[in-house]
Amino acid sequence: MEKPLISFIITYYNEPLDLLCECIDSIIVLPLTSNEREIIVVDDGSDESPVETLKQFGDEITYIRLKHQGLSEARNRGLQMATGEYIQFIDADDSINIQPYVHCLNTLKAKSPEMIVFNFCSATTPIGDYKFIDQPSQSGSHYMRHNNIHGTAWGYMFKRSVLGDMRFTPGIYHEDEEFTPMLLLRAEDVIVTDAKAYCYYNRPDSITNSNNPNDQQKRLNDFKDILKRLHIAADRMPIDDKTALQRRVAQLTMDYIYQVIRQTRSRKQLESEIKELTRLSLFPLPNQAYTTKYTWFRRMSATSVGRALLMGIIPLTRKER
Repeated sequence: MEKPLISFIITYYNEPLDLLCECIDSIIVLPLTSNEREIIVVDDGSDESPVETLKQFGDEITYIRLKHQGLSEARNRGLQMATGEYIQFIDADDSINIQPYVHCLNTLKAKSPEMIVFNFCSATTPIGDYKFIDQPSQSGSHYMRHNNIHGTAWGYMFKRSVLGDMRFTPGIYHEDEEFTPMLLLRAEDVIVTDAKAYCYYNRPDSITNSNNPNDQQKRLNDFKDILKRLHIAADRMPIDDKTALQRRVAQLTMDYIYQVIRQTRSRKQLESEIKELTRLSLFPLPNQAYTTKYTWFRRMSATSVGRALLMGIIPLTRKER
């Protein structure tokens, strides 16, 4: 039996059922035959199984229910089950933007790149017109050396063969931030398009928006552990890949400092984290003109006075407003 062109891996955990159905519907209406697509719904041990609701889709989907272990394990199981030539991750409360995604599919069928990097928008943001600009094919390393990348795994359509034996690290937050740069570095034929092919829904009750102190501290701890691992990995790479990953590590370190300020509002903890980042050779931030924002943040974070100013201007968390 011929394998599908693309496997859509939908991870589900207690999201509203209507959003899950909208997500599946947005895939089914794509101009793909049932033989060209594979839809896998991985239920990460939700409080109530959505299986009764999913019966309306019949043989269009494959459903598997796991004991709750987190997003990484759910995605890893989806990868284990997937048989398609390409992989597309989707969160159950998000959906596909039809016309921009069709553009990506047409590019995939015409050129067979190892990876397509596309744009995205929130559910409340208009997509705009349907005139899309694609960059010439380039390696993932080249793209990362010259651009900031987005960490979300659902922003990439990639060949399963590029993945090899790489998987998400179980039991952590920010798992995408570790996965996506390492995946990009494996790809030699990457097409980047501005097509807003993915629509995400930012739910206020999601774990990433949790104000629980334990959740916040785990997010920060996991984020720092990822920084350590990526920093070590970069040192072991050929020069071009090393330069590419160092840019990403610098960007993530900036984001980490930003989150420490935003989530803790503690000058003492900020200075403690700066000291730890320095010990790990992650701080001061490299003197590179990656972006205007990066240059501005690097200069301000380099001094105690600048960090005090950052404490005053970085927005408060939702809980503090």
